[in-house]
Amino acid sequence: MKITRIDTLQADGGYRVCSYVKLSTDAGLVGWAEYYDGFSGTSLAPLIKSFGATATGMDPCQYARLSETLHATTRLASGGLAYQAIAAIENACLDVAAKARGVPVYALFGGPFRDRIGVYWTHCGSYRVLHAAFYEKIGLAPVRSLDDFVRMGREAADAGFKTLKTNPVFFGPNGPRMINGGFRIAAGFLDRSIGDAQIEAVVEQLSALRQGAGPAMGLMLDTSFSQRTEGYLRLARRLEALSLYWLEFDIRDAEALALIRARTRTPIASLESLHGLAEYRPYLAQRGVDVALVDPLWNGVWQSVRIATLADAYETHVAPHNPVGELGNLMSAHFCASVPNLRIMELRPDEAPWTRSFVTHSARVENGELIVPDRPGWGADVVEEALLAHPPSRA
Repeated sequence: MKITRIDTLQADGGYRVCSYVKLSTDAGLVGWAEYYDGFSGTSLAPLIKSFGATATGMDPCQYARLSETLHATTRLASGGLAYQAIAAIENACLDVAAKARGVPVYALFGGPFRDRIGVYWTHCGSYRVLHAAFYEKIGLAPVRSLDDFVRMGREAADAGFKTLKTNPVFFGPNGPRMINGGFRIAAGFLDRSIGDAQIEAVVEQLSALRQGAGPAMGLMLDTSFSQRTEGYLRLARRLEALSLYWLEFDIRDAEALALIRARTRTPIASLESLHGLAEYRPYLAQRGVDVALVDPLWNGVWQSVRIATLADAYETHVAPHNPVGELGNLMSAHFCASVPNLRIMELRPDEAPWTRSFVTHSARVENGELIVPDRPGWGADVVEEALLAHPPSRA
């Protein structure tokens, strides 16, 4: 079997653009993958096209060889964008390879280790602040006060979730604002320093969520790249009394991460912005995290399983970074089903409702657990007619 063509397609996802790779073969099989576009402020599509030209004529069933071959071409200029573009092609190859064998993708890796996956509601409440106009447009109540976070906690519990994650939201005279994650140009994004009053506001926000969700709800806080070592450590220590499921943040210093973990009782999750085994190794060797976050769309599911295996050798759990759409949920689920050391899976349940029509089968969630699909490939194909009915428009 040979790859004959690799295309990118996009559609409107409300506050974001939904992006897909379509991989065609001379056997008539088509492989699909979802990818993120715009996280870095630029598009991956030209890179996917360029790497796709190299991949054309190669055998998609030899997905590991193809992935390593494309990565080898970037050795003098390796980096996140190149890794993400190659990952999108690798993931579409996995879909084809599994379909050719008539098995789910997880079967390529000896899975499934589980047929139900615990999921958590990600960016609960905080995205209704960041993307307030979009959520109001689709009829979901806005978040304008701590009372609304109480309501969001109740909404998550009523939907069957056992765990939720939010981002710091601060209320001021100009209304609520979500903390700058340290990777978007805006006021203060270079400062990366949190004050005592803001830390207390975070405690109040998390307490409001727990009030609504009940004492059994696991709480997570995601602060991205917003602080330096000192700020993360002060925040982690102050949150110890809340017994968080984890505190999540990003920092590009393995020793600093290990220091923070050693000096707090709050569990630490990190590393979602890393790419490849080589980048993960020093952080895992330093025992810097309780949970290593791995993005299967940025790394490729095959490469991600390799990273999870390395983490397992260091007695470390993994969890996927998965802030994306319906096909991405299924792709992350296959990663989760393929590794023994999974902790939990990220899921965003309040995406634009029309995006469910973009795939033939959406992920099924029951009582806070995703049911792992057993259909060939990812368990769904992209519906091109539905994409055409919702042309992309930048949020």
